[in-house]
Amino acid sequence: GSGSRKQRFPEESTKESFTPALICCFICVFAVLVNKVCLQVTVEAVIGGSVVLPCSSAQHDLKLQDTDVHWRDKNDKIVYSIIKGKHSVAGRDPRYKNRAETFPDEYLRGNFSLKLINLTHADAGKYICFLTPSNEHETAELIIKETGNTPSDQENQGEDSGANSVGKSGPLLWPGCQPEPRPQHFLDGKSRI
Repeated sequence: GSGSRKQRFPEESTKESFTPALICCFICVFAVLVNKVCLQVTVEAVIGGSVVLPCSSAQHDLKLQDTDVHWRDKNDKIVYSIIKGKHSVAGRDPRYKNRAETFPDEYLRGNFSLKLINLTHADAGKYICFLTPSNEHETAELIIKETGNTPSDQENQGEDSGANSVGKSGPLLWPGCQPEPRPQHFLDGKSRI
């Protein structure tokens, strides 16, 4: 009779719905999300010089009118803001006035790197570039040296004056991270900006 019908339990139907394709999709999405925060760069510069801190978006279909970029320093102060593709001074810390700039011609390529000029000891530390709505962020650690007389500058003697060149930099990978390739705009120390 009617009592012999097999009853399905919720656990049984749940097991059947996790196909290998669905599991693979979850893994891929997780890998992409983890990959967005894996790059940290260390940059060295000298007092009185200038430096470019890198920040680029991995998003290929970038729409500037929908993009906001916020550079913040180690004290969470606003260094530079780009709102809907345009520079904004709202909330900017006064000590960065006339000392921080970006490269508007590079925005469409996803390059939101920050140039700091007239460097002081107080500029040393971490800088974070936040990009919305893509929820990407990059961290740059700025190390300030007294003079341009470091071993790396001696290697490059005759190529450039140490005071105005971009310092040596390189990526630091957090354990377990494999970052996607990033454009290396303005990191070679020879680009004139």
